[in-house]
Amino acid sequence: MSTRHVSEPYLTPRLIAAIVSVFSMGTLLACGGAARAQAYPAKPVRFLSGQPPGGATDFFARMVAQRLNETWKHPVIIEHRPGASGSIAVELIAKSPPDGHTLVFATAGQIVINPHLLKLSYDPIVDLAPVAFLVHTAMLLVTHPSMPAKSTRDLIALAKAQPGKLNVGSGGIGVPTHLAAELFMSLTGTRMAHIPFKGAGPNVQALMTGDIDLAFGSLPATQGPAKAGRVRALGISTRQRSSAWPELPTLAESGVPGYEMTSWYAFFGPAALPRDIVTRLHADIGRVAAQPAFQQRLSREGAEHEAMTLERFAQFIRVESARWAKVIRERNVRAQ
Repeated sequence: MSTRHVSEPYLTPRLIAAIVSVFSMGTLLACGGAARAQAYPAKPVRFLSGQPPGGATDFFARMVAQRLNETWKHPVIIEHRPGASGSIAVELIAKSPPDGHTLVFATAGQIVINPHLLKLSYDPIVDLAPVAFLVHTAMLLVTHPSMPAKSTRDLIALAKAQPGKLNVGSGGIGVPTHLAAELFMSLTGTRMAHIPFKGAGPNVQALMTGDIDLAFGSLPATQGPAKAGRVRALGISTRQRSSAWPELPTLAESGVPGYEMTSWYAFFGPAALPRDIVTRLHADIGRVAAQPAFQQRLSREGAEHEAMTLERFAQFIRVESARWAKVIRERNVRAQ
């Protein structure tokens, strides 16, 4: 008599139960993330700023906060934590609870310049989550009206004829206005005396009173005095001319090939911020920035929004950090 072997079913009840359990857990996790994102924000949101009130950082942050107040139905509060070149505010975010209710609205200097000048307790690339890029602002090269140089080429010739004699101001050691001047000297082979001030306002004021010969300043901070004739604008730092001042030539087309620099502003959270919250913030801030009225107001202030994906934003930070590390090293810039 032969015996027929009957194999057990491939999917046993125990295996089926295990598979169902795994799929159920995955579904719960996915639903949990979606529910968390939908519930966000659950309370007021704070935007920390490393700059004092009244400057460009405050202006841009409030533009976003006003519109998110309407979207979220929760208050968005601007909280100023100036000090240590803005690094105090960034450090607070790096160590804050990763729930999305506290973000930092940071400048280029805080994220890609400070780490190469200061001893910090955090690494912005490791300890922060890029959330949303907001705007670029151009720099203007401006001089006191009494200066004989009427163009960038004139200024370069004057600086080469009098090495170390011209005074170039900035908003402080290592800030973007300082590095804009260092990049200019590097590319033109000129040497000028750097005079740092405590902020962009005092820098522009010193130029208007003739205490310094020239300076770099953000377009929002300097186009008013320049168009009023209180300072003379020679060129703009971007690759292309600005729609806010189309007749003003770029520095690259005015005798400084390859010159390009912008100051920029963006939102960051702690590194452990859940991806669903990052995605929600990125989308909500992006919708605000895409509004035509918002972009028109930015344009009037000499700023331009760039819609970056989260991946592009993270790569941009790494490239910018490496770029300014090189300038700081080659120009021997040291924090005081």
